[in-house]
Amino acid sequence: MAPLKINCEGILQMATKKAPAAKKAPAKKAAAPAASAGKNAPAITAKMTKTAILNELAERTALSRKQVGAVLEELEVLIERHIKKRGVGEFTLPGLLKVRSVKRPATKKRTGRNPATGEEIVIPAKPATTRVRVVALKRLKEMVG
Repeated sequence: MAPLKINCEGILQMATKKAPAAKKAPAKKAAAPAASAGKNAPAITAKMTKTAILNELAERTALSRKQVGAVLEELEVLIERHIKKRGVGEFTLPGLLKVRSVKRPATKKRTGRNPATGEEIVIPAKPATTRVRVVALKRLKEMVG
């Protein structure tokens, strides 16, 4: 898999590799590419910290840790621009997940019953809110199953 880079406009692009020079001796066989290693790689048994995630991605993509951090920060900004107030309201990471902003309407004050005691109670009014909803897509569901 070719490494990712961010261009001057803040858009992620695949970096192109240069052809090897003709005078160099043939390189030794490298480890399996990261893309094919994904299916055969062992499961991770411990929860990873942000630092551990950055280090793992940097190691597998041949990017520096700083570049991986920049990509993740830019992805965060891109998601925010999609779901913020005047944005599209939806961001899709193809095959993995869909992030949507969902508007919940205000509720009026109403009466209800306490299920434990049966006593009648007053449920207070709540203002309208915007919530974030994340939906798993096909590839992510297949990873778990």
